[in-house]
Amino acid sequence: MTISEQIKVLCVRCNVSEAELARRLGRSPQSFNSKMKRGSFSIPELEQIADVLGVSFKREFILADGDQI
Repeated sequence: MTISEQIKVLCVRCNVSEAELARRLGRSPQSFNSKMKRGSFSIPELEQIADVLGVSFKREFILADGDQI
């Protein structure tokens, strides 16, 4: 699943439209929609999305032996 698909699911689960998410992020819905099409989100942007939606964002690499980096 791409990051844009994950954000769409997150919006549905949080009962927030993508346009409303854009407004909460201080962006226009049009510019946010363009970013969704490109799927080019930085880690700080993903953390901001999580913050405005009141959820946690966790990023990590998990090795075959279960170790997390």
